[in-house]
Amino acid sequence: MQSPDPRETQGRSRRYMALEDELKELIVEALMLDDVAPANIETDAPLFGDGLGLDSVDALELSMAVEQKWGVRLRAEDANVRNVMGSVKTLAAHIAEHRTK
Repeated sequence: MQSPDPRETQGRSRRYMALEDELKELIVEALMLDDVAPANIETDAPLFGDGLGLDSVDALELSMAVEQKWGVRLRAEDANVRNVMGSVKTLAAHIAEHRTK
């Protein structure tokens, strides 16, 4: 089995990090978090509860913004939605896998 080209892996990693940064900016803009800088949102920190402190209304607004920007639908009735929206990292991974835009 051939190992991946490091340049290709690095390129994917950069694109993934760029998506995480873009998602952080979307969170701040869509939820009007005037007192939060996108760079201060920890990628692995929980978005809800003790982490960023988002609530169910924020979840709805964020899911609509994600669908509008990337074409990824997040449904409340999906059993996995809590895991998907657990952190910037998990949400970005889901967007990268399912994006249509």
